[in-house]
Amino acid sequence: MKRRDILLGASSIATAAVVANAQITTAKQPDPKTSAPIAKPATPVGKNIQITKDLPGYYVTPTGTGKFPAVIVLMEAFGLNQWCKSICDRLAQSGFAAIAPDFYRGATYAYTDVAGAIAKLKSLNDDAIMGDVGKSIDFLAGKPEINVNGIGVIGFCMGGRYAFLANAAYPAKIKAAISFYGGGIDAAAGNPLGQKSLLDRVPLMQSPIMLMYGSEDQLIAAEEHGRVATALSKAKKRYILNLFPNAGHGFMSDRRESFSPEAAAEAWMMTTGFLSTNLKPKKRK
Repeated sequence: MKRRDILLGASSIATAAVVANAQITTAKQPDPKTSAPIAKPATPVGKNIQITKDLPGYYVTPTGTGKFPAVIVLMEAFGLNQWCKSICDRLAQSGFAAIAPDFYRGATYAYTDVAGAIAKLKSLNDDAIMGDVGKSIDFLAGKPEINVNGIGVIGFCMGGRYAFLANAAYPAKIKAAISFYGGGIDAAAGNPLGQKSLLDRVPLMQSPIMLMYGSEDQLIAAEEHGRVATALSKAKKRYILNLFPNAGHGFMSDRRESFSPEAAAEAWMMTTGFLSTNLKPKKRK
């Protein structure tokens, strides 16, 4: 090719680019004074409710309409506080209705008041708490926006133990369970909290369960992880056990000194994925 042809070709390309740019810059742009603003997705808004006459709680649903899967959120030993409610809100943003029964009937404890929280925890009764979980299931079943065949449970700390128990107490109604650092699932006899081991309830479970632990949790020994896993394996139950390095007890809560941002972010991705897999209707191929 001659040098003249090359120069002409390059000139043509440059001219085309200039024309294209001119067309873009001279195109009529929307008038910000008359154009409607781009609507942002609505944020789910939760509210305090009465699950039953004697059981208060917190309830939030995703925006829009439809049959939503639902998650029962079981609180830490510190009560139904703003952090617990924020977990419900995050679940709603991910497409799940969420309800948190208030086992303490209004009482909450600061994270610095460990003694007060433990004293309250010790006053609870496993059967009574499972009764509250049952009331929450019935509440959800009575809501037209809820897919009653897609109800799961998630719990933290004290609530993690109760999530494990709920999976056995309501095997036909709970479709998935997640236990975050649930201490006392295999509590030794005569332990200071008066908790009973729950491993004898494992054979009753029908739904998959995911267990979340921190490697630096000083309240739950690694040996307990092994005993829980062994019981689930022997009973041939579907389970996942995740151990997060450099994470302690309560690593999910950004209100606690033990908060681990990296572990919390990864655990939340696992949580929503596990719940979606087990609670949302399967798409037909």
